Amino acid sequence: MSTGKTTLFYSFLIMVASLAVGMVIASRLDLTPSSSAQSAAAAAPPMNSAPLSGPVDASTFRNIAKAMSPAVVNIRSTSKQRAQEMTEFFGGGGGSNDDLLERFFGGQQGRPRQQRPREQETQAAGTGFVINKTLGYILTNNHVVEGATKVEVNFLGEESDVYHEAKIVGRDPLTDSALIQLIDKKSDLFEVKFGDSSQMQPGDWVMAIGNPFGLAHTVSVGVISATARSFPIADQRFADVLQTDAAINPGNSGGPLLNARGEVVGINTAIYTDSRQAGNIGIGFAIPINSVRELIPQLQTGRVSRGVIGVSVSPVPADALAEFGLKDRRGALVGAVSKGKPAAKAGIEPGDIILEFNGKPVKNRDELVATVVATKPGATVPVKVLRDKQEKTLSLTVEELDLDEEGNRAAEQQRTSTEPDEEPSQGFGVTLSVLTPDTAKRLRATDAQGVLVSDVEQGSPAFRAGMVRGDIITRVNRQPVRTPQEASRALAQVQSGGTAFLLVLRGGQEQFFTVRKE
Repeated sequence: MSTGKTTLFYSFLIMVASLAVGMVIASRLDLTPSSSAQSAAAAAPPMNSAPLSGPVDASTFRNIAKAMSPAVVNIRSTSKQRAQEMTEFFGGGGGSNDDLLERFFGGQQGRPRQQRPREQETQAAGTGFVINKTLGYILTNNHVVEGATKVEVNFLGEESDVYHEAKIVGRDPLTDSALIQLIDKKSDLFEVKFGDSSQMQPGDWVMAIGNPFGLAHTVSVGVISATARSFPIADQRFADVLQTDAAINPGNSGGPLLNARGEVVGINTAIYTDSRQAGNIGIGFAIPINSVRELIPQLQTGRVSRGVIGVSVSPVPADALAEFGLKDRRGALVGAVSKGKPAAKAGIEPGDIILEFNGKPVKNRDELVATVVATKPGATVPVKVLRDKQEKTLSLTVEELDLDEEGNRAAEQQRTSTEPDEEPSQGFGVTLSVLTPDTAKRLRATDAQGVLVSDVEQGSPAFRAGMVRGDIITRVNRQPVRTPQEASRALAQVQSGGTAFLLVLRGGQEQFFTVRKE
């Protein structure tokens, strides 16, 4: 080979090698252009918002089951901790007190101590459904995979002992949703289609597909019983869910709730039950798919970011509209304001009613919570409040929600009880006493000036309002009180059937209560 040809050959070889090395380096540094599949992963799946129409006949649900069952998977999650049993979530008994004592003390006196493993592997069953067949993404409930050390899925048509391992990509406790991904991709996956859960109305046909009691790909049919049903999802947090009478049982969690077109409109998450029956009694709940669908891009990143302003809110009492200066029931009543949080910095106070948030009217408590958590952390928004029958607009900057911190703060507010004293209040069901320095110190209210609630009569107006023994009343109807006699006189001025506004110190935090006098 000639020198010129040799030089050309080696130059070409160096160019190819450089290109290959460059591609490897770029792939490690994520410098190569995203593929179409990667770009698609960043967006929420498309949704069909066309109105539901057309007849439902004898073959409608048969066709839906045939088309959608291949996209539904059975999930087996393994945990090395004492996981919550499905019977606890859906109703049913737990261990005895003797079992609890033995776990702490290692056996009864006089009996040989048995060695028990500190960690025990437990398995739980659930359901999920494929939302992206290219990337192997599967949507399910958070409570199905939370704390799992191993997640496996089984598809329609496979033997019951054939499972494919998956990894947890992202979780969101506030919608009880989780995104998992197959580790080894399958080429024959089917994926679901998304409907519009906001279109669902009571009486609409729906179908649930799941893995109840390990009975794979069980189909049940029913209707939407109610929409926007308030459902507790975390401490002092609620979600609007769909209620259905389609049979949902333990193991159905995470499965799809489908409309009459076979589109997903909800994720089955829980059922209502009683102590006599642990299974379905015709009241099931599903997370509306719209609230989860818009979070999928965040779930893909492994982290869901939500807003928080640092208030505890409750519905505005229907029987106290005049006292607040409202003509109709709207807004959310601020019960407590966390120190150092955005609401406190903005000047929001317990007893305020939030009427607007970021320019949008607030219909009720749940709408405010949903609006706040959907607001991007760092955003500065106007908030209109009603205080002493006067509207006032404040400005605050939304912070990022930390559910762990919020849960710890709520736990700290569960204080120890205190010794009772004297002065009962007529018509409210509370006994008031002097707040001594020792008691104030024990209640983490060293500098507080107020009156101690030493007893709350069960079933009384104060009890129903949420007051507890150990609360410190600092204001009655917005006027400061310092002695039990002073507080009693202020409460006595409230007519029977009237409402008292009480500002209470609990766990170092102010909270606002409305108590209707008997």
